[in-house]
Amino acid sequence: MIEYDVVIVGAGLSGIGMACHLAREAPGIRFGLLERRQRIGGTWDLFRYPGIRSDSDMFTFGYAFRLWKSDKTLADANAIRQYVEDTAAEYGVQDKIRFGLRVTKASWSSERNQWTLHALEEASGQTHEICAPFVIFCTGYYSHDAGYQPEFPGRERFSGEFIHPQHWPEELDYRGKRAIIVGSGATAVTLVPAMVRDGAGHVTMLQRSPSYIMTIPSEDALVRLMRRFLPEERVLAQARTRSLWIQRMIYKVSRRWPKLMRKFLLRNVRKQVGPNVDMRHFTPDYQPWDQRLCLVPNGDLFQVLREGKASIVTDRIETFTEHGIRLQSGTELEADIIISATGLRLEIFGGTAVEVDGTPVQIRDRVTYKGVLAEGVPNAGFVFGYTNLPWTLRADLVSSYLCRLLNHMRANGFARVTPNAPAQVRLGSSILDSMQSGYVQRGDAVLPRQGRDAPWRVVMDYNFDGAMLGQPIEDDALSFQAEATTETTR
Repeated sequence: MIEYDVVIVGAGLSGIGMACHLAREAPGIRFGLLERRQRIGGTWDLFRYPGIRSDSDMFTFGYAFRLWKSDKTLADANAIRQYVEDTAAEYGVQDKIRFGLRVTKASWSSERNQWTLHALEEASGQTHEICAPFVIFCTGYYSHDAGYQPEFPGRERFSGEFIHPQHWPEELDYRGKRAIIVGSGATAVTLVPAMVRDGAGHVTMLQRSPSYIMTIPSEDALVRLMRRFLPEERVLAQARTRSLWIQRMIYKVSRRWPKLMRKFLLRNVRKQVGPNVDMRHFTPDYQPWDQRLCLVPNGDLFQVLREGKASIVTDRIETFTEHGIRLQSGTELEADIIISATGLRLEIFGGTAVEVDGTPVQIRDRVTYKGVLAEGVPNAGFVFGYTNLPWTLRADLVSSYLCRLLNHMRANGFARVTPNAPAQVRLGSSILDSMQSGYVQRGDAVLPRQGRDAPWRVVMDYNFDGAMLGQPIEDDALSFQAEATTETTR
């Protein structure tokens, strides 16, 4: 049995960020990280499909305490994983990670004021128990075991290769072959030009409905220019501030004047696809930012469409056939490879079963306090980033808040903190109720509930979160306890 003051579950972008914040802001706290995979990186180690890259601007996707230094605005997975690994090394975090351990259950004991994490060493089948007074889940919000896979009629009839991007075969050779990518999100718009560049014969993106697609430069020319005249740290800080402002304005304009933003986005697509591509393939039936925008660097998707090396089809699947897919319109698409870029399967806390004093806790039935702690669950934080801005912006805010909370508990001799929500605060919707993406709607069954008002409501607003998470730790909604028999509510 190994004991820490804090155990962080996950060593991806969020987990390494949380660990670095602890090293910087709570240096007296002993912590360890448990990571299911064999390397740092999380998402950026798991996904291996061609062209995988960030779908957020890197100047704001990088950590606030260690700014992204490259000119690249959308970085590939290898660059991001290396950035996370280098950050861990710089703050001495890498030696605190235990790899190959999947946390299957987390059990809280009020008698001992302690969590016991049951971890499975997947390579050997051996089980471990790790104890700590405080646990922080940095596991993201999707299952690493499998992506979302619809039941396609006739799928078993298809004689070619059928894969999901979440588990891309390393040996897959698609040079000269015909590929169909089913989907219209970030993965699909990334795969199309990447596979064309790698020599695919022809790539068809088959979508049930279009997404909004926006072109951004692959490199920041202003950063390159400013580097000639200003110190590096100042250039990077200004790039981060500028990128954040642009992204927030796009989101706010989209929500306040959706028709104006829709017109702007579609006009820019029309300029890039040329006259031979039907705009109905790029004209969604929802408003901008009801779902995430898809970003493409230097319009690479539009370039391969103009060149005729790829195409887009908007239709519904009637059935798979031996040689491809027959659509409801009657059209048949032939393929050697079909890629089901159909999204994620949501999962909270990495699938860990949670119990408090022997009673199972369904996180989907709880509201969250400031989107950081779960109602009625002692000494358990979780890092959940933005869905409408780069994930790490909120992850940094949450990590700093948790450091302040832990320091406050230590300074005041508190052994336990528990959020207590009034019964009337709970709503039926999840914490991602503003998003209409398919994976969010499917994940309603596992996500925590939304509250009516702060601090129980998650609004996904950077200014609001900065102010809320920067408030004093003492709060009427939090119960602090020093001894098993003495409770203080502040």
